[in-house]
Amino acid sequence: MDSSKDLWREHVASCLKEIVRETDPSASCEGMDNIVVAEIPPDPAMGDLGFPMFPFAKILRKSPAQIAEKCAALLAGSFPDAVVKAEGPYVNVFLPKKDMAARVLADVISQGENYGKTGVLNGRRIMVEFSSPNTNKPLHLGHLRNDALGESISRILKFCGADVYKVNIINDRGVHICKSMLAYRKFFDGKQPSDFSVKPDRFVGDCYVKFNDYSRENPGKADEEAKEMLRLWEAGDPGTIRLWKTMNGWALEGLKQTYKRTGISFDKIYFESETYLKGKDEVFAGLEKGIFFKAEDGSVCVDLSPLNMDLKAEKKVLLRSDGTSVYITQDIGTAISRHNDWPFDVMIYVVGSEQQYHFKVLFYVLKLLGFDWADQLYHLSYGMVNLPEGKMKSREGTVVDGDDLINTLKNEAAAEIKEKERTDSLSDADAVAEKIALGALHYYLLQTSPTKDMLFNPKESLSFNGNTGPYLQYMGARISSILRRSGEADKAAVLENAQVKPELLTDPAEWELLKALSSFPDAVTRAAENRDPSIVTAFMYTVSKCFSRFYHDCPIFDAAGKTEEESACLSRTRLELAKAVSIVLKNAGELVLVPFLTEM
Repeated sequence: MDSSKDLWREHVASCLKEIVRETDPSASCEGMDNIVVAEIPPDPAMGDLGFPMFPFAKILRKSPAQIAEKCAALLAGSFPDAVVKAEGPYVNVFLPKKDMAARVLADVISQGENYGKTGVLNGRRIMVEFSSPNTNKPLHLGHLRNDALGESISRILKFCGADVYKVNIINDRGVHICKSMLAYRKFFDGKQPSDFSVKPDRFVGDCYVKFNDYSRENPGKADEEAKEMLRLWEAGDPGTIRLWKTMNGWALEGLKQTYKRTGISFDKIYFESETYLKGKDEVFAGLEKGIFFKAEDGSVCVDLSPLNMDLKAEKKVLLRSDGTSVYITQDIGTAISRHNDWPFDVMIYVVGSEQQYHFKVLFYVLKLLGFDWADQLYHLSYGMVNLPEGKMKSREGTVVDGDDLINTLKNEAAAEIKEKERTDSLSDADAVAEKIALGALHYYLLQTSPTKDMLFNPKESLSFNGNTGPYLQYMGARISSILRRSGEADKAAVLENAQVKPELLTDPAEWELLKALSSFPDAVTRAAENRDPSIVTAFMYTVSKCFSRFYHDCPIFDAAGKTEEESACLSRTRLELAKAVSIVLKNAGELVLVPFLTEM
């Protein structure tokens, strides 16, 4: 319906301009096109499109209802094939079913994997940073939400025509990394991850938890030892560097395994250890220019009072008094390096909402340093992921390991397959279980708007009923089964000479499904504009519900037409509609990391 929506917006705007000119021939109509809004009426009986007349009451000095009556009359006279009605302050349009059905089917089938691409971001260069793990622990549930958001947003932006460059900053240095290193040296020296039969990143994370135990037993002392290790690292101490490289290697090996499993990829990976010095150089340069100042304790700071926001402090430390870096130091250097490497139009940071203050300060500092592109930096802030049992804490070992969670989901999906006695009928039951697990995980993580905190319930995510990934995958598998059945001898004989006749799609369930499919380009565009994958997940659920009703109300292989020939053509057309649904569900699923399944 998107092209229809845009077309009718133009028609309505044209009529309104005509009404304006009738009222005042000298009046300007400039900008009127931008305030004509097309809505979807809450009840299909009210129409396919609705145009509110409220914005024009002041311009025309008439009530919205009067404007609607006049506008509807003009539209009805110009477009006799459509039904146009004034309903109070709204102009409601019933679109010509035959034309729209033909266009939607033709567009989806001919465009295939390209259906939904609008090109609204053609020529735009957008860099997206996401994941940003620490090399002191494996990816946990919170990271998985970050990864899903970053990858999904990147795919959506690319689908809309943008040139997207995905980057990751590995936080591989700092006192938190030294805490794991210190614990290893004290409690696991000489051991390998294989000695404990765990993934290498999990082993490093266990060291981090062990440091927390040590810190509780030795308050103050443990943190001082970790800081001393950081000082040795920055001084290039050979033994410290050797241990750092070994443990970072373990962590990175494990992270790469999880990325591959979850379908996450990057165009370039940056390491904090390689960028923090660049940040230090920029801070010293800013100090020399008088942009920053040196505090009494010797630390280098920036004055935040001009920001005029609710500040934690009037200043922000950019370098500690001992000359070591803080988080924002490396972020300054990394941002500059990235723009040098790949000049972008927009840079999106996918980072949790607890870092909103950090990014306001970072963007402000970069602007002070004279980088105009700092105005094009955007923080895609997302809420926390909690479990039914409460908040996760890395240092206490209460986080949900990402791999463990996926394994649990996979095992439960495999048990469901076995219970339904589907194991032998599937070409690869293990692969299907894996894809169901990933579909359940990603859909659940992305169906909530990024800004909101969310509660992840593994049992709910795996449900084959309702608004879940497995339910949508089941719809895809069901349609694939229908398409396979169409090749069976008895059905193929009936369909062989039948033609696709969109004008036969007159049932309300068929019409609602067609309208849902036509709204895909608009849903993707809105998801890109709002940087919100939940718009795509909501669309997928709507399409699936519409298909379920269609499948129930409109038999595909036993269609009843007026004649035998019409029955065959109706079956052929409904089959084409089912094929279109599978294409759209697959396209949409790709954008939100939900694997399309042809069997379940």
